[in-house]
This record gives sequence, structure tokens and C-alpha cells, in this order.
Amino acid sequence: MSYSSELSGSGALSRVDPRLKVIILVVWSVIIALSWDLRALAAGLLGSIILVVLAGCDQKAKFIKRLFLINSFLIFVWLVVPFSFSVPGQTLLAIGPLKMTNEGFRLTFILTVKALEITAGAMAMTVSTSTFDLMAAARAMGAPEKLTAMTALMIRYIRVVGEEFERLVWAMRIRGFVPKLTIHCLRSYANLAGILLVRGLDRGERVHAAMLCRGYKGRFFFDRQYQLRALDGYVALVFFILSALVVILDVI
Repeated sequence: MSYSSELSGSGALSRVDPRLKVIILVVWSVIIALSWDLRALAAGLLGSIILVVLAGCDQKAKFIKRLFLINSFLIFVWLVVPFSFSVPGQTLLAIGPLKMTNEGFRLTFILTVKALEITAGAMAMTVSTSTFDLMAAARAMGAPEKLTAMTALMIRYIRVVGEEFERLVWAMRIRGFVPKLTIHCLRSYANLAGILLVRGLDRGERVHAAMLCRGYKGRFFFDRQYQLRALDGYVALVFFILSALVVILDVI
């Protein structure tokens, strides 16, 4: 996996005020997370699809691949929750002492749909907005300055750490390293983690020195000026209607 390429979007969502996108994402995620009715989740799926379409991602195949990669933990949910003895109900499938119940299957399906909808919405927001704009919008809405600065630096340099990790792994492979469950392999991975930590600390010191040379005095200034436009009103109206629809379908 390469850390050098970045998903980007050039759709209508990229022209929406970042503050509004942060609000929509937070509200939408909370509503989806609290919904349990299948009809409400179907409406939520429609909203997430609209977000993805409005984002206009240029690399749709990579977007879908990353969506499922982020939610790969759902494999373990499907292996455990449907067969959980803590979920009572009518037996749907029995494998030895393990029994899959209707309720367990339904619960796992709902959790999967929720995770995919929330992740798709979050990815649509991030591919259509730069990291700086998201942090600037969060700061303009009252987020702590230190928290926004730390998040911006983390997002910026996690890719650098990933590229360094790739270089170290390739160096090991060139020298004939083959992953196996042996003491030598575990020792090699421990050395890899140690080298990555040392190089990360060294990179952090150099970045800090570079920031000091450019006049950094302990504060980040997000000086972006935002102004709501007609497009922002249309997008807000659409998601207000969709959010209300999800809540109504979940309640009735």
C-alpha cells in the first residue's frame, strides 16, 4: 500500500463551507449510530451515497477499496456476534456447538450498515476538503487550538511515517527477509519497530527545528475566512430533510 497518493474530490461538496461539512458529518454520524430500524438505515444509506456523489472522488475504485479496508474489522464482528450465546433468538444456522440466531444475524447486519454509512460519509468529507481547511473550520467553531494543531500535524506526518515504514520493509525484503513465526522473525519486527521509533523522533526534531526557523512560537494561526453561500444552504436543507427522515423512520 502506498502512502504517497491521496484521494481527492472535485465535486460540489468541495465548494461547501468546511464548517458546515463538519456539522453535517457530526450530526449525520450521531443520527446513524443511534438508528436501529432498517428503513431508517436505508434512508441513511441514501444520504451517504449523496455525500459520496457530491464529493466527486476522482479515484472511485481506490475510494471503494479504502472504504472496505477501513472496515475490515467487520470480518471479526461477523465471526463472533452472529454466533454469540449472549444474543437469544431462533436458531438460523448451527455449526457444532455454535448457533447463529436471527437476532444475532440482524444485529451484525445493522452494525455493518452503520459502519459503512458513517465511514463513507466521513471519507466523502475528507476527500473534498484539505486537512488545513478541516482544522481551520474546527478552530473557527471553537475547537481547542492545541488539539487542532496536534491533529493537523498528525494527519500531515502519519503519511511520512508510513513511507519510512515501507522503505524499511523493502530493505528487509531485499536482504532476504521472509515473514515466519520464528524467534528471528519476531526479533526482526522488534528491530523494525525500534528503528521506526528512532527515525520518527529524529524526524520530529528536524520538523520542530524547521518550524522554529520559520518563526514558530508555540501557536498555530488558522486565518481562513469563511462565508456561507447559496450552495451551502441547499446542501444543509437536503441533509436536514434526510436527517429528519431517518429520525422519523426510526421512531415510528
